[in-house]
Amino acid sequence: MANALFDPGREGFLDGTIDFDTAVIKVILGRGYTWDATDKFVSDLTSLTQVAVSAALTSKTVTNGIADAADITFSAVGAGAACDCLIIVQASAVGGGADVADSAKRVIAYIDTGTGMPVTPNGGDITVAWDSATNKIFKL
Repeated sequence: MANALFDPGREGFLDGTIDFDTAVIKVILGRGYTWDATDKFVSDLTSLTQVAVSAALTSKTVTNGIADAADITFSAVGAGAACDCLIIVQASAVGGGADVADSAKRVIAYIDTGTGMPVTPNGGDITVAWDSATNKIFKL
């Protein structure tokens, strides 16, 4: 599977239940996920092993339908098997605030292709540098 947006994520942008620049957006570093375009919530990602979760994205922009943010670092990720995906999620309610339960966290995008992917954690930090080309993190 190549990088893609989840179908309910696209729907969320259109119906207003996902707001990239206002809500708390986080990234899950994971492995073992079997792509399903219809997954809507983190709780639907039953095959995913969550290895680490980022802090909230900062410096988010949405100009021209292109999502971008500051690069992120997963700190001191415990050694283990290779991680083969990043999953971008809306971790809060649409207006921001505290994280909600996994059954309410909306999945937005799946990334499995990029420089340094897959990555094998060794106890150190893992930095994700978003693409600086035209489409940045993703384009609607």
